Amino acid sequence: MEPLQGTRGIVYVIACAAPAAREVHHLVPLAQAAGWQVHVVTTPMGERFVDVAGLERLTGDLVRSTYRMPQDPKGLPPADAVIVAPATFNTINKWANGIADTFAVGLLCEVMGFGVPILAVPLLKEALAQHLAFQRSLDMLREMGVRVLFDPAAPPKSRMPSWERIMQELHAVVGERQTQG
Repeated sequence: MEPLQGTRGIVYVIACAAPAAREVHHLVPLAQAAGWQVHVVTTPMGERFVDVAGLERLTGDLVRSTYRMPQDPKGLPPADAVIVAPATFNTINKWANGIADTFAVGLLCEVMGFGVPILAVPLLKEALAQHLAFQRSLDMLREMGVRVLFDPAAPPKSRMPSWERIMQELHAVVGERQTQG
């Protein structure tokens, strides 16, 4: 499939190591159909959950999971929006606290500094969702302007919204930023 050139801009899709990452290839065509040029980034463990070759065919771009070497050319154009789905306990906590020990978390920390609209969609075990550090991290991310799509009261099997719902929420976040700007 030939990648579509976006009219809305560049969206980074960041996938972490949770079962829903296996289905992120369903999100890419939805974003492309909505006019986004998609670039996929995974955490190092998240890379093991996705179909890297399939995503590269869909996007026409490399799936990135590690920092580039100084001699490598810059690979990602600046983002106009970011979706982090699924976002794990580790990623949420490291991101909120600025622990940029992976390319994905470093990228998230950096794009926040540019005021890029970000939608985080956590997916984690119920026991981890009750952890005080996770709750504090969500509060910190919200305070920094990240939209969090997470219902802790939802049954564990229903915590991950549909990819269509995620796209709706992203467009709401981007629309709010445009009216504020």
